[in-house]
Amino acid sequence: MKMKARRAAAGGATEADATSVRASISLPPEVYETLEEIARQKKVSLAWVVRDAAETYIADKWPLLRKTGS
Repeated sequence: MKMKARRAAAGGATEADATSVRASISLPPEVYETLEEIARQKKVSLAWVVRDAAETYIADKWPLLRKTGS
């Protein structure tokens, strides 16, 4: 059983556990700095910028996989 599933079964899951998957990625320093600057300018988290970029990329490259309701 996966770790999240064990926590959920034990009643320790949070809403983020149920709706998100945590990922660790490596970026070139200049890309990371650019993303941080975008986040500062938009007054959002770096995670929000990365999620938005990933969702936009998927919608542009694979429109049939686009979320319904978007």
